[in-house]
Amino acid sequence: MRVTTKGQVTIPERIRDKLGITPSTEVDFIEEGGRVYLVKKEGSRPYTRKFRTLRGAATVRMTTDEIMSLTRSDE
Repeated sequence: MRVTTKGQVTIPERIRDKLGITPSTEVDFIEEGGRVYLVKKEGSRPYTRKFRTLRGAATVRMTTDEIMSLTRSDE
């Protein structure tokens, strides 16, 4: 694996799946004896879970076309 000019690396999919690392999951880097370890932060939750409880909570029954017409100007 190669580090980009921005200092980024890609975490292999099998590692992400095993550790439950998804977008917005917080991780730490720990240096010990010349090695660097990536550790998922305790209590770290993926960003998507914040909105999971809101799914299906909307009470307005409008079609996409109706919503779009409200957000577009008549000009």
